Amino acid sequence: MSNTKAALKAAKAALDGHKYEEAAKEAQKVLDVDPSNYHANVFLGLACEKQDKNDEAEKVYSVAAKSKPSDPLVWQGLITLYEKQAGKKIDQYGDAALHLAECLMAMDDKERCQTVVDKYVGFAKQHGTRSQNKHALEMMLPTSSLYDYLEGRFPKPDYIYTKVVEITEAEEKERINKEIGERRTRLGAKIGQVTTEVKRDVLEASNLEYLYGCIIDWTSDDELRRLYEEKILQRAYDTLAVLPLKQKEAKRAQVKKLAEGLVILKHPFALAWRITLEWQDTEVMEAYDAGLLREYTELFPEDGLSKVLKAYLTSEISPFPQPLRQTADDSEVDEVAIMTAEDRLLLMAEGVEETSGSILSQRLMAEYYTYLDEYASAVDSAKKAREQISLETQVSGLEFQDTLDAVNVILATALIHYQSPRNHPKARSLFENILERKAVNTSALIGLGLILEEEDDYEGATESLSKALKHSRDVKVKAEYAWCKAMTGDYDISLKELEDCLPELEETDIKTRSLKAQTLYRIGMCMWNLDPSRAARKDRAGAYARFLASLQANLNYAPSYTILGIYYSDYAKDKKRSRKCFQKAFELSSSEVEAAERLARAFADQREWDLVEVVAQRVVDSGRIRPPPGSKRKGISWPFAALGVCQLNNQDYVKSIVSFQSALRISPADYQCWVGLGEGYHNSGRYIAATKAFEQAQRLETSIDGIQTSDTWFSKYMLANVRRELGDFEDAAHGYEEVLSMRPTELGVTIALLQTHVESAWRSIELGYFGHAAESAIKAVTVAGLVVKGRPDAFNLWKALGNVCAMFSWMQAYLHRFPIDEVRSVLESGKTVEMFNQLSDIDKIDSSALEQLCSSKESHITMKQCLHLAILAHKRLIYTCVHDIHAQAVAWYNLGWTEYRAHSIIGKISMDSSRNKGSLYLKASVRCFKRAIELEAGNSEFWNALAVVTTQLNPKVSQHAFVRSLYLNDKSARVWTNLGTFYLLQNDNQLANDAFTRAQSADPECTHAWLGQGILALLLGEVTESRSLFDHAFEIADASTTVTKRLYASSTFDKLLAQQSLIGTIDVLQPLFALHQLKSQITAEYISEHLQALLCERVGASTEATESLSVVCSKMEEEYESSESPLSLARFAQAKADLARAALAAQDFNAAIENAETALDLSADLDSSAQAFNDRHRYRLSAHLTAGLAYYYTGSMDKAITVFRTALEETDGNPDVVCILAQVLWAKGGTEERDVAREQLFNCVETHPGHAGAITLLGVVAMLDSDSDTAEAVIADLHDLRTRTDLDEQHQQKIGRLLAALATSHLIEKTRESAVTGEATTAVMLAPSQPHGWSQLAMLTDDTFPTEMVLLTAMGSVPPKGTLDAEDLGEAFAKSSRPADMQRAVMMAPWAAAGWEGLL
Repeated sequence: MSNTKAALKAAKAALDGHKYEEAAKEAQKVLDVDPSNYHANVFLGLACEKQDKNDEAEKVYSVAAKSKPSDPLVWQGLITLYEKQAGKKIDQYGDAALHLAECLMAMDDKERCQTVVDKYVGFAKQHGTRSQNKHALEMMLPTSSLYDYLEGRFPKPDYIYTKVVEITEAEEKERINKEIGERRTRLGAKIGQVTTEVKRDVLEASNLEYLYGCIIDWTSDDELRRLYEEKILQRAYDTLAVLPLKQKEAKRAQVKKLAEGLVILKHPFALAWRITLEWQDTEVMEAYDAGLLREYTELFPEDGLSKVLKAYLTSEISPFPQPLRQTADDSEVDEVAIMTAEDRLLLMAEGVEETSGSILSQRLMAEYYTYLDEYASAVDSAKKAREQISLETQVSGLEFQDTLDAVNVILATALIHYQSPRNHPKARSLFENILERKAVNTSALIGLGLILEEEDDYEGATESLSKALKHSRDVKVKAEYAWCKAMTGDYDISLKELEDCLPELEETDIKTRSLKAQTLYRIGMCMWNLDPSRAARKDRAGAYARFLASLQANLNYAPSYTILGIYYSDYAKDKKRSRKCFQKAFELSSSEVEAAERLARAFADQREWDLVEVVAQRVVDSGRIRPPPGSKRKGISWPFAALGVCQLNNQDYVKSIVSFQSALRISPADYQCWVGLGEGYHNSGRYIAATKAFEQAQRLETSIDGIQTSDTWFSKYMLANVRRELGDFEDAAHGYEEVLSMRPTELGVTIALLQTHVESAWRSIELGYFGHAAESAIKAVTVAGLVVKGRPDAFNLWKALGNVCAMFSWMQAYLHRFPIDEVRSVLESGKTVEMFNQLSDIDKIDSSALEQLCSSKESHITMKQCLHLAILAHKRLIYTCVHDIHAQAVAWYNLGWTEYRAHSIIGKISMDSSRNKGSLYLKASVRCFKRAIELEAGNSEFWNALAVVTTQLNPKVSQHAFVRSLYLNDKSARVWTNLGTFYLLQNDNQLANDAFTRAQSADPECTHAWLGQGILALLLGEVTESRSLFDHAFEIADASTTVTKRLYASSTFDKLLAQQSLIGTIDVLQPLFALHQLKSQITAEYISEHLQALLCERVGASTEATESLSVVCSKMEEEYESSESPLSLARFAQAKADLARAALAAQDFNAAIENAETALDLSADLDSSAQAFNDRHRYRLSAHLTAGLAYYYTGSMDKAITVFRTALEETDGNPDVVCILAQVLWAKGGTEERDVAREQLFNCVETHPGHAGAITLLGVVAMLDSDSDTAEAVIADLHDLRTRTDLDEQHQQKIGRLLAALATSHLIEKTRESAVTGEATTAVMLAPSQPHGWSQLAMLTDDTFPTEMVLLTAMGSVPPKGTLDAEDLGEAFAKSSRPADMQRAVMMAPWAAAGWEGLL
């Protein structure tokens, strides 16, 4: 014990001497013995503090404080320690200061106790955070343990609470902003939702409302109290807004209580008053406290709601009594008289704009707008009120059902009149919703009755209004009820009830005057309908007087003007007055549909389409024409129909379609609307839709009464027009003829029929139906005869006649069907000499040409005469349209092309003098196009035509014309093609290629552009490319193009000649058909006819080939006799050789011999220097072989052998000739001849070791002679031949059959079966896709697999994949054992025996 005291004294002395380390050691000695020694811990803590060992000092002080908490020494030490560390230990400082103050309080030392608290508060304010400062201030609040002891020494509690509140508000604001900033960055976060959640979290955890209440409780300052009463209300309202719906009830009650308290005190805090007013759920305004409303206007005179209330309370619709205001002379003045209606409306509008979030202001505004009949504005205000109710419901949790019903009544009432009847379904839904909950809601019953009245459901309207009358004696409801009964036909009772309403209608204001005018009008209508006789309605003392009285009550009541207009129009026969009445009625109200319709009809009768459109559009915009869904009222279609007609007249076809469609949705059986719709579709190019529209109109003709047959011709005419546009010319012509049977004097229909036949003819030419084209052309001439009788100056008449005459130059084979008498008759109709004098000095064609044709007794016309008639028709066309510059330009253009056509055709079919004549046509053509350009220089087609006709005459002019045409229209593929042809003629291949490419870009379907590139490729030596281009051009070309067929056929023939393999029929068909069409178009095309004969020969059409070649030979003979040129002689000799070959194929052997010898005789005299001498050996060889074979088949073996020997000599041992000669010698049968045949074959094989024909013939001879040595050599050569790829399928089959035959003979050492099977399998291996090897194998084995493969390969070898014919395919089917395949064999080749044998 003595040591402990000594140590403590030593520690104390050391501390006094500032020896802190020594003091710490001495104190530690004591603590080692007694760790809880209070003084030792204090001394040690002080020593550590002095040595800046703050953490150790705090630890030691804490131990001392636990051991003796009531001693202030240790707490003073801790405070000193914490003060030394500034702001690091403020929270611990607060705890120490509180303990020290409590110790001093226990010691009753107020001075020191207050000093400790003040020192701590100041320190926390200086060094601490807002939260620590707030904690320090709370030590001086009444909730502190020190407050009672130091009361009077601390500041007033309201002051301290104010400071705490300020700090708390700042903390919450900072926390809210921080949380929102952090949470809004989360994925899918929405700023509104995040803000609500953060505020809810913060406000629910906050104690600000408690602090506000404490201030209110402690303060003695009324202004401060009111301030914090406002704050606590605002705080509670904000909390209510973010709370979930289930938690709102208690908070809402608190908010309402706080607000009502402020209102009772008449404190001017707007939120409290708004809550009190806006949260009242009332259906009628009478439920509000008028005094409360007026107090609000007095407290907040500049507030928006206050302005609305002020105006409303002084308005006519206010349910509250008007207060009286004292004037200067103490008289009382009604406030309603002070404010005018205009000022009131402006004040309310201004107030609503300032307080758009108020339910009450929007409700009152909507109600006032409804009173003023401003239904559009009423609808807008009511919708805004509904939105505000929804928002306020979210905030407060109140449903506001009564308020919502009141707003819905206002909205539905406004919707009845706003854009009626478009909004009736919505209004009806609102009324019915209210009536489901409140069956006696008078306003809803009245509104529903009005809607049913508008929808012509008068029984329902009467029922609804009768219910309303049980709770309302409103005269307007009585009048509507009576009118609904009148509309059900009960005019007597309705008339009495309406007259009973008149005494109640005093003309005090404009609304009453309007109601009186309406009632008088309805009384007049009841009288009008009670006695519909003409005398009663004309009586000016009857209904007429009531209508006038209605206008006296209200000059702006539109229905009265309408009925007066009907009176003046139908009964008084005063059109001027009636029109004025209709105009006045329609000006006042666009809903006066009857007045609008009569106006529109009057304007339409005067062709004032702009006014018709204005009237119809206004009726459409009124919304009265379409009935609402479920309404009994019929829609009105005539405004849309009128709009459609006006738009058709304005050529606005797309809009007209929309208008007619709208009309037909309302009246689907409107015949005229279907016709108008079809016309709109037709004019806009939608022909399929137009066809359906006109067909529907025609179906209505028979189903609707009242449509006269004479009125339906236009739909038939338009349907015919549509079908003509679609290319259905036969139906179109039938339609025109049907119209003409009804209205034979319609010249326009006759001309349309004429044009239809012409277009049908041209279309038939394009499709290759030349016979049909000739028929259509003949019909066109017949119709032209009808037109010329009625209107000889018709432009389309002579244009069509000229086209018909020129048309036969595109189908020359049908020239014999040309209706010469009819054309002559049409041209002679009204003929004068000057009609045909245009350019007669150049082309020598005038009226004398027509006279010569008339005097001619020939029944058939020549092509020259046909073209002359076409020229005469176009000349008369120019004479007809002399006063129309544009038409005259087109006429000159058409004449120019006809002259050029004459130049092209007559120059080809004539041999001598006509060539000069052709140049006259060309000069006339140039003059025509120049004249057309003079009249219309901006037409690119005119310049293109001039360029074409001057290509040979003057290339510079031609190029200039092409450039000018492209300048006017650089997207014309035809002009680019013509320019490319021009460059091609000028040998500028690069520019030609560029022009053709540009034409293809402009129109990929331009046939001549591809032809031009094909010719260019041919000139450059690219034969394959040119052939591909010609094929493509032929595929996309129409049948009217001749050069395409010519080039395609010749290129295809060249391709067939170049092929080494056999030619399939399918390869020849297309060019053969092309040449057949070409023959129909150009009868004098002998080269093409010769080519056609050669192709016919290749498909086995020997008879047709013989006929064609006979014609060619006769023409070639005429040409040679006239020219005697070597080229003509060579052509004649070649044609004779080809004719001999065709006759041989037709088995006319004598003719074959005759023609072959003629060819040989003609070619023998041909000069070797002639141009055609190079091909001489080919057709001479053909003639020799033909003659030899013909002699052979006639039995003249010696002559045949002689001819073959001659051919062999001329061809220097041609192996093919050797083979034919060997076969003929062997067939003669003599030993010497057969020896010669063997010798020739051996020499041929030696000279031409790879010749398949010679080797196979030698193999056959060896087998017949049983020559094993020769057979072995031949077999070896045949095996070599089988591996060659240049042999066609026919040669491969021959080789396979010969090897199989040799294998079955005894000429080889192998067994017969193995040899035959080996050859068959080898054939399969070398050609597995060919049927011949599988066929041989199938015959040698019983396995079904080879048989199946025969069928598969045979079906894959038929055209176009191969050359297998029908008989071979039938034989392949016959090899099968299935009966179905046998039947197929018979079907494929019924003439072959194999299929029939299999069926036995």
